[in-house]
Amino acid sequence: MPAVRAAGPVLVLLGLLAAATAVLELTRSPLAPVLVPACLALGSGAAAVVAERGAARLPGRSARPWRALGGALGLLAVGQVLATVRAGADLEFGGAEDVPMLLAVPLAVLAALRLLPPRSRRWPGWRTVLDGLIATLAVAVSGHVLLAALLTGVDGAADGLIAIGYPGVGAVLVGVGLVTVTGVRGARRGAAVWLLAASVAMAAVAIGGALGRTLGSTAATAVTEQAWMAMLAASVLAVRSDPGEPTTPDLDRPIAALRGLVLASGVASAVLLLLLAGVLAGRGIDPVEAGGGAALVVLTSLRTVLWAGDGYRLTRRLLRTEGYFRALVHSGDAVTVVLDGTGRIGWASGAVEAQLGWTDRDLTGRLLADLLDEGDRDLVPRVAQAVRGGTTVGLLPTTARLRARGGGWRDVELTGAAPSGAAPAGVSGAGDSGGLVLHLRDVTDRSSTQRELERMAYTDFLTGLPNRARFMAALGEVSAGTTPGCLLLVDLDGFKAVNDVAGHDEGDRLLCEVAETLRAAAREDDVVARLGGDEFAVLVCAGRDEATVLAERLVVLLDRDHRPPAPDGSGRGGLALPVSGSVGVAELPVGGDPAEAVRRADLALRAAKAAGKNCVRTTGEALDRVVDRRARLARDLPAAIADGGLSVALQPVVGVEEGRVLGLEALVRWRHAELGDVPPEEFVGVAEDEGLIVPLERWVLGAATAALAPLLAQGHDLKLGVNVSVRHLQAGCLADDVARALAASGVPASRLMLEITESVLVDAEDRVERELAALREAGCVISIDDFGTGHSTLARLSRLPVDVLKMDRDFVAHIEHDPRAAAVVASVVDLGRTLGMDVVAEGVETPGQLAALRRLGCRFLQGHLLGRPVPVADLAAVLVGPVGGALDGDRTPSHV
Repeated sequence: MPAVRAAGPVLVLLGLLAAATAVLELTRSPLAPVLVPACLALGSGAAAVVAERGAARLPGRSARPWRALGGALGLLAVGQVLATVRAGADLEFGGAEDVPMLLAVPLAVLAALRLLPPRSRRWPGWRTVLDGLIATLAVAVSGHVLLAALLTGVDGAADGLIAIGYPGVGAVLVGVGLVTVTGVRGARRGAAVWLLAASVAMAAVAIGGALGRTLGSTAATAVTEQAWMAMLAASVLAVRSDPGEPTTPDLDRPIAALRGLVLASGVASAVLLLLLAGVLAGRGIDPVEAGGGAALVVLTSLRTVLWAGDGYRLTRRLLRTEGYFRALVHSGDAVTVVLDGTGRIGWASGAVEAQLGWTDRDLTGRLLADLLDEGDRDLVPRVAQAVRGGTTVGLLPTTARLRARGGGWRDVELTGAAPSGAAPAGVSGAGDSGGLVLHLRDVTDRSSTQRELERMAYTDFLTGLPNRARFMAALGEVSAGTTPGCLLLVDLDGFKAVNDVAGHDEGDRLLCEVAETLRAAAREDDVVARLGGDEFAVLVCAGRDEATVLAERLVVLLDRDHRPPAPDGSGRGGLALPVSGSVGVAELPVGGDPAEAVRRADLALRAAKAAGKNCVRTTGEALDRVVDRRARLARDLPAAIADGGLSVALQPVVGVEEGRVLGLEALVRWRHAELGDVPPEEFVGVAEDEGLIVPLERWVLGAATAALAPLLAQGHDLKLGVNVSVRHLQAGCLADDVARALAASGVPASRLMLEITESVLVDAEDRVERELAALREAGCVISIDDFGTGHSTLARLSRLPVDVLKMDRDFVAHIEHDPRAAAVVASVVDLGRTLGMDVVAEGVETPGQLAALRRLGCRFLQGHLLGRPVPVADLAAVLVGPVGGALDGDRTPSHV
């Protein structure tokens, strides 16, 4: 709404001028003939300025009404200025001051008509015109009634003209103002109402002016002047309240003009009652009044007939629209319900009985919240509040449980909501009943399917127990709660034998039996889950003591013989396969890490397995130290690899026939700043588990080849052995890492021997075989380390590019006293000779072992008897030192 800054001060000025004129007239001041017109001129001029400023603030067409009004007010000011100049003159026949005042009337009418919308300005419509005629005639008749009693003694044409003309002008202004209020848009209706008030005040001015000019009544003159100020104030308020022509469509335009009908009928009824009251009081009715009253009755009756026709058409239109709406609603799969401000169902449409289990008649009048589940009863007020806030994002769609008529429950989805009875955005005139429109849909089947899918996603398909995902979620809930718990990991002993001997179906039956045993032994609040394979878990909501008691009871219950059915299907005479359980127990403190608890329980389970199985082990100080140490190693190993915290030790490999050192095996060492020397078997395992084995072995390759290069430059004939993890092979980058290390050090590829474990022969994939073939083609020597401990086959061994077999030290340890061990070593030596492979015996510790190996024809030996691992700085002394004495049995063995 454009602000007119001068409106406020002008309204104050008009109030002061109204008070001044009243005082001047009522005190019969001799200055009144001069000062009163001057006050009226000043007020009219100030109001004209406000109208012009208001027009200047509005764009284009919107400014036209106020320019016309400003002109009318300016003419009124001119007329009052002329009246001031002619103060004291004979006013019986009027004067020049009446001319601009009469000219102001068409401008005022034009201002009112300019407020109408562009299309309405051409022809307001018969109903609007009829309302204006009724109002105009009513004002005219009422003016005649008021003036007739007071002007009976007035003679002369001028007085008669004034007595009739002034009220006629007021009547016309009121009628036009009423037409404007009826036809104007809602956005400008406030301005039209104030303009109508100005017209009514102008009619009072006209009637009062007629009385004052003809009768010379001081009271009538004072009333006329106050009505003049009121007319000016209403004009100022009209200018101030106009926001301009709306740019949006006229959405709130009434289908039938009710406002004009109400105003016109009210004014006509008031005039007719006035005439009736005069008759009852003994006053006669002259022909003009009788004709005017009859005309009012006819016009009002005609307007009523038109209204009845409009009502009939509107009723038919409403019924047709409601039919369309009901057909549209019934065509959808959702139920539409309309709630009043209290949440009571006032109307329901759609497949109500099919979707909600009620008929629309049964639902009508019920509180929707009473039909919802207790946990969902606050949903309706929350949705209503969200709708009033302008958005339901995050709240809808949502699902609630609704009670059907038969007592059952249905899952109902709320997919949309809107206020009932609210006006569109930016349009005024429609009230908000505070109700709500909701769209409901029965989703019971879908919810059941969803719950079943969720159950399947979190349930082990074989045993029906919670799976790993559900169990980890339960661990997270306990960790986030206030009560600590304990975790039991249960692993079956002997399950593989059941699968291998009796078949997988029998293994599945055993798993189901174990699941029932665990479920029956656990308490009601405990969570029993199958994590995978033959591993189960129990979450105990209690302390360590109670959890340990339960674990021990589980060990007893699981220790039994499993008897698969006999071939004839009977339960007797079948195999008896021993089955037991090992249990690891770990505490889960409040706020603890569930994954860490699982790791600790797994360590405890491994301890139980190592202790002979069929027992319970609980995480304690020793196991906790193991976990903490391993975590510390995993955290510090990357820095050790990157910052040179590791070192390489080299152990000699001696040729029996050559009597000298022929090779060196590179062994990585780590001296931790706080933990001291860390065994390779410990941190290499950590590297494999943490994904660090590739960068670790990449560093070893670089350091070992760099240590070998100066030895080769000095003329030593040596090969370098480096252990390689299967995971490095599987990563597919070993060949590139080897080539990079050899290029950096200048060591020929034929001097590098890569030692891989025997498990590669079993699990070798095509990619691994291609990697080994590429290394062999590059000139590297391929060696199988710890040969004899795996499950390799001769067919696979003959196919892979292997050059050297290194026997496991367990074979060598018993070769002196165990003929079977000596026979195995002899067979390996013969196998290598047959396949064209060199055989290296590891772990040579005693002269007896050395002598036995020499008798069996093993040409290459490695062990503490022949040389311990030494740092790179001490390697030169080892290479130049004698080894012949050791080979001849003259060296005392060294046991480290």
